[in-house]
Amino acid sequence: MSDNDGDVIIVGAGMVGASLALLLGEAGWSVELLDAGEPVADIDTLGEGAPSLRVSALTAASRRLLGSLGVWPSLESRRVSPYQGMAVWDAEGSGEIRFDAGTVGESALGHIVENELLQAALTRRLEALPNVRLRHGVRLVGYRREAGEAVVGLDNATERRPETIRAPLIVGADGGRSPLRSLAGIPVCETQTGQAAMVTSVRTEHGHGGIARQVFLATGPLAFLPLMIDGRDDHCSIVWSTTPEAASRMTSLAGDEAGRADLGHMLTRAIGERLGRVDVIDAAPHFPIAQRHAGRYVDDGLALVGDAAHSLHPLAGQGVNLGLMDAAVLAEEWIRAKQRGAEPGDPRIMARYERRRRSENAAMLAAMQGFQRLFGSRQPALRLARNWGLAGLDRLSPVKRLLIRQALGEYGDLPARCRA
Repeated sequence: MSDNDGDVIIVGAGMVGASLALLLGEAGWSVELLDAGEPVADIDTLGEGAPSLRVSALTAASRRLLGSLGVWPSLESRRVSPYQGMAVWDAEGSGEIRFDAGTVGESALGHIVENELLQAALTRRLEALPNVRLRHGVRLVGYRREAGEAVVGLDNATERRPETIRAPLIVGADGGRSPLRSLAGIPVCETQTGQAAMVTSVRTEHGHGGIARQVFLATGPLAFLPLMIDGRDDHCSIVWSTTPEAASRMTSLAGDEAGRADLGHMLTRAIGERLGRVDVIDAAPHFPIAQRHAGRYVDDGLALVGDAAHSLHPLAGQGVNLGLMDAAVLAEEWIRAKQRGAEPGDPRIMARYERRRRSENAAMLAAMQGFQRLFGSRQPALRLARNWGLAGLDRLSPVKRLLIRQALGEYGDLPARCRA
């Protein structure tokens, strides 16, 4: 290795880290992109057959960003699932609100994309950039600042030897339990929600009609995210946020055919039979839900993006979108600085990135905590209020249009590549 291994080191090559590497790489930056995991296997067969378990609901703003990076056409050629509407209701009352993209002149509220497919499309684009080096199987074991540079210690699983690389700038895109954040001594505020999320894939008796559905149950929200599989609209991806005990029980049920049938009956009842019979077609893993927010997004020559900076309840469906906006804003600030002849790591430029992103992310985290408290309450007065609130909002067209714009990701200080 040379004394300096590029302009920036990005730790974490997931969807957010890979997008940031593309943004900087296309601007001519030399990028070291590191990931502890293994590369996506069988890229050429992804998007065929049954859907992947983990999906993301991408906003219009995120789609524009991916389009500008040349990633979206690859996704569309494989498999994406646009949805035109959304229905949200309270299972313990009559309150319901519906959204329709057509009311704001849009063809879709968003697109459901399988995470593996998006990761593969990003990887293919990265392979076309000679100034971006993507390395898998390398684990971060040390970090320090020395002579104005990030000095990073790595455990290279492939070559089975320790390694040190350095660069002026470093980014943590390494998830909610970010090793880089910990090594940098950046504090994090963590809130345990007391819930776990179960995910699975289902086939439904009736087509979803391009409508995303979310019902608030006594134990937490259940989302049916619409998927198009082989041109049919009878598949959905499920995210059920509930008690850890219930989530564990559902994971166990999905272990055999009889159990999957029972889980299907549970889902059919939980959604009020709105899609007819529900058949579970995959495993049903679960994971604990915690909300985290880093005490700061930046340090000396260091920036945090995505889940390393903030992670929130999945009921918002906004996790990856917020991360992509982080990446786009950070790249925009750094590229502009370099074009002006300024140092991208200048504290004023780093502070501008944090200022543009922190308030929006904090607002979303607070909203999710509020939703969880409101819809998780069994108090009769609150149950009545939330039903009135949903029904009232459904009749307020101007407010609904504003909420639709937010669902499209069209709010706040958007980076140029994400604007309509």
